Amino acid sequence: MSSVVAQVEEVLDRVGRPLKPYLPVLARFLLVVTFLEDSLRMLTQYGDQKFYLKKHRGFASWGADLFLVFNMAVMVSCSLLAIAKKHTLYAVAGLGSVVLAQGFGYGLVFESSFLFRSLSIVGGLVMLLADAHSSKNRRNTLFAGLPQLSATDQGTYLQLAGRVLLVFLFMSFIFAGEMTIVRGIVALIAFVGCICVVVGFKAKWSAGILILFLSISNVVLNNWWSLHHLHPQRDFQRYDFFQNLSIVGGFLLLVNLGPGGISMDEKKKDY
Repeated sequence: MSSVVAQVEEVLDRVGRPLKPYLPVLARFLLVVTFLEDSLRMLTQYGDQKFYLKKHRGFASWGADLFLVFNMAVMVSCSLLAIAKKHTLYAVAGLGSVVLAQGFGYGLVFESSFLFRSLSIVGGLVMLLADAHSSKNRRNTLFAGLPQLSATDQGTYLQLAGRVLLVFLFMSFIFAGEMTIVRGIVALIAFVGCICVVVGFKAKWSAGILILFLSISNVVLNNWWSLHHLHPQRDFQRYDFFQNLSIVGGFLLLVNLGPGGISMDEKKKDY
């Protein structure tokens, strides 16, 4: 059985090898696409966004303007930095601050769906940091508060944290909603894939299965383009669609980087 699996992996590696040089750029673009789309939506719906913040969130007029301008500026600038792989630490910090600010600003921080999605996106951002970190060949310190950790150790812990956070979106699918036989089977497959990603067992292939699962469900469940432009659910589905694309980007970074040192895949190399 193990020889068959090894042969399948070898074939897949050979088929995917021509795409590998483009995978990091594609992953980084997908990871930030939700921020780019969100900034465009804020710009085109500026009046509606400002009205909502003033009417329903208690913002002063100047406060709503400051909130929206801050979010748009940070999302665009940090997304471009992330795609270009420049000043990644600042890009990740900026985009992370946007996730936090929007959670509190729109009053979504305690909603389970937003929380799980946000944790997964943060996981993708952590993987982005690990990706930039892995490109550095010299020993240095990303965080001033952790001078005792080598560059290798920092990258290892970043990959572990990214793997754990990435799977939170699937937790909302597995445990939420009415359970049917079909849903139960799909949830079981997703759950096994999540466990494999977290512990780092066949992590690249497990991440690939989750990417396939998320991509198909995203097109089926969040087909916002099929709704009338005045449909009340159109913006919500579009928001979820692009957030899922960003999480796919995080998993693609995992496929490109591998699970890191704290994983079963890595430990097997020692035996």
